[in-house]
Amino acid sequence: MTTPASTAVTLVVDDGVALITLAGSDGLNLFSRSTGRALGDALRTCDEDDAVRAVVLTGAGTAFCAGADLSPGSRAFDDPDEAFSASPVQPPAWQVRKLVIAAINGPAIGIGLTIALQCDLRIVAEDAKLAIPQVRRGMIGDAQSHFTLRRLAGTAVAAEMLLTGRTIRGSEAATRGLANQALPAGDVLPTALEIARDVATNVSPAALALSKELLWSDLSPEHIADAETEAHRILMGHPDAAEGPAAWRERRTPNWTLRASDVTKPA
Repeated sequence: MTTPASTAVTLVVDDGVALITLAGSDGLNLFSRSTGRALGDALRTCDEDDAVRAVVLTGAGTAFCAGADLSPGSRAFDDPDEAFSASPVQPPAWQVRKLVIAAINGPAIGIGLTIALQCDLRIVAEDAKLAIPQVRRGMIGDAQSHFTLRRLAGTAVAAEMLLTGRTIRGSEAATRGLANQALPAGDVLPTALEIARDVATNVSPAALALSKELLWSDLSPEHIADAETEAHRILMGHPDAAEGPAAWRERRTPNWTLRASDVTKPA
């Protein structure tokens, strides 16, 4: 049996929006170690490039990512070496200082779903199959899913997904807090790109970066209050604080000059 070629990762930036695509010759966009490295490189590029204002992650064809490559020679479940990590995408999407949207256009299974859970928003095909079935394969969920799932949907839903390995559809994912919208498959990517373009045009990169950093933090309410105050001090002391209201009053696109890299550390 031949081993399928590793799923490639492509990155295209257009007018402030980065489109990252998982593209596998197998049509399933199966995830391998090299896929994880390439996806991490793409996300790091988006984080470091101030021209990128928003990111969309999707899969080529009719699948998002149908899981790990379990073909002979893939080493998916081999004895781990010292370089092994159950979180193979570094940085994870939640550390990227831009809005990251997962456009889940088809099946997202195992790590295909867990990497989508690291994104800020998820637009999912109504009939897409979603699962974290690792307990049915003698493994456990990866890519920090025990953290992301509880944050998104609470312990009860996280326990059901992680401890039973059951498969749900995209429509159910939206009702249970795992996705923001469930749409016909053909509408998923266009909707995600529309959101990304709106953010790239109208949202302050610095404000988004500071807000995202707090949103994904584990700070106590008291420390959040202090961090929000500090963020306000940074933003209110910059000309963008006047530019935003002026653009709103004049019904024009804001001209932001404060960058994400000016106010936050790289991923």
